[in-house]
Amino acid sequence: MTDAAAQGAHRARYRRILSFAGREFLKIWWFELVLPRFGMSGIAERTRGQRMQRFARRFHVLAVDLGGLMIKVGQFMSSRLDVLPPEITKELEGLQDEVPAVPTPEIRALAEAELGIPLERAYAWFDETPVAAASLGQVHRARLSALDAADTGLEEVVVKVQRPGIGDIVAVDLAALRRVARWLTRVRIVADRVDAPALVEEFATTSLEEIDYLHEAANAERFRENFADDPRIDTPEIVWERSTRRVLTLSDVTAIKINDTHALRAAGIDPAEVAAVFAEVMFDQVFTHRFVHADPHPGNIFVTPVPSTSSGTQDGSGTQDGSGAQAGSGTQAGAGTQAGAGTQGRFRLTFIDFGMMAEVPDSLRDGLRTLLIAVAGRDSRGLVAAAQEIGVLLPSADTAELERALTALFARFGGMGFAELSTVDPREFRDFAEEFGDMVRSLPLQLPENMLLLIRAVSLTSGMCSGLDPAFNVWDAAEPYAGRLLRDESGNLVQEFAGQAMDTMTTTWRLPGRIDRIITRIDDGNVSFDTSRLERRLDRLEGIARRIASGVLFAAMLIGGALLVPSLPPLGITLICVSVLPLLHSLFAGVRRRSR
Repeated sequence: MTDAAAQGAHRARYRRILSFAGREFLKIWWFELVLPRFGMSGIAERTRGQRMQRFARRFHVLAVDLGGLMIKVGQFMSSRLDVLPPEITKELEGLQDEVPAVPTPEIRALAEAELGIPLERAYAWFDETPVAAASLGQVHRARLSALDAADTGLEEVVVKVQRPGIGDIVAVDLAALRRVARWLTRVRIVADRVDAPALVEEFATTSLEEIDYLHEAANAERFRENFADDPRIDTPEIVWERSTRRVLTLSDVTAIKINDTHALRAAGIDPAEVAAVFAEVMFDQVFTHRFVHADPHPGNIFVTPVPSTSSGTQDGSGTQDGSGAQAGSGTQAGAGTQAGAGTQGRFRLTFIDFGMMAEVPDSLRDGLRTLLIAVAGRDSRGLVAAAQEIGVLLPSADTAELERALTALFARFGGMGFAELSTVDPREFRDFAEEFGDMVRSLPLQLPENMLLLIRAVSLTSGMCSGLDPAFNVWDAAEPYAGRLLRDESGNLVQEFAGQAMDTMTTTWRLPGRIDRIITRIDDGNVSFDTSRLERRLDRLEGIARRIASGVLFAAMLIGGALLVPSLPPLGITLICVSVLPLLHSLFAGVRRRSR
């Protein structure tokens, strides 16, 4: 494709994204804002499900056709099983896997240009058929040459190759998203709560890091070190000699996809146990390591059955049959190894694709700790304080009504899992929303910039666990962790109290001597007090109070006169005229005082 043709294609892509967003904004504005103003909210409510499904289908077509960052947007929406209706999530879930592959000759050309040698020299074998195709790149199986295998200790690998021209496509998509974000700043209900341009900029930073495979390799090494001693977790090893910014070679760790419940049961693994371990691991990433995999969708997490050794302990080597397992099939090539009784139920979670990671700074971690403890303890006041500490709820918010709403929410729905919530009468949810909806919408809420990736990770985790175990209860996963955090907090409080007690004792011990020295100075006449500044400040405050009183008197006389003009014109006009006197005092009294 020539440069002119590429530029034309990019302009058409940009216009198509904007036109799609513009049409959807108009539909939302018409059905959700205009019709209710004319008493036709019933029409909007009756058609909302169908409209959402049609929107999801249109976006699905757009995302698959365009690829690029549109796939990432769709993947995020498909993961929100806990908040988005099934009309949207069900339609978009295929975006996790149904990304069309790039023709192999184009992939070979890019890989050879990056590595600087033909693929036949770089690898002993390179599979022409891709294992998986993602929005930014695609993966092929390969086998290292004898020399590289001897150096690395690896043989079977996967090669992740960036899609040709993806850098330009990402730039176009980000330009379109920035334009849409500027549109959102003109929607008051959105602008008051979310800084959309800032969120897009954060998304842009993440996307540009994601197409740098050396950055991803460094993230993978850091993640691997964090869980080096944890038998629950495994990660691929990086083959640095065959990795560049656009080509990444790593050990083949493909196994059962985490959402393939049929394959999990066939391997003797309980999906509910997988959900529990997965939730624990994500908690550990947030609160212990503060380095979170922000893209834990089903294509990026495998469940690897782990055979036991003769002593009955888990084999933590992480090795598997050389042929591995097909990522898309959800089966293992070495399924025959699970016949032994010792393998039943034992597994390891294997994370891949570390291009999108979230850092958790100290301030955010402390706020999240407070939030988790408050949720586990059904503490509405603590939850509000945590929201303010994190920055979601501004400190100026009037929280009394919010605390009351949260108390009612915990009392009625607290402790329920998603399966239990699905059995609640929808009218009860509607009544609750009607009672507290206006109050919540009036709160000064905002989304801190550094929470975008973390929210994505949490939403994907929530949706994944609910899919593995319909009875999954997030409270059950949170309470043990919150208990540990609470014990840690208690230990910190004891240490802080001990430090404060020591400081108090030290101050108390020195206090008599200091008092004696002050009294001696007073007796000797060496202590004097200058009250002139205090007197001037009090005088200034008194003047301000008088000016405020004059302003209030002016407003009262003006309004009273205006009200009396229709019935008693002389008195009303007199009051209006006389109100000029307190107005003049309010305006010019300060000038006279400053001129002294």
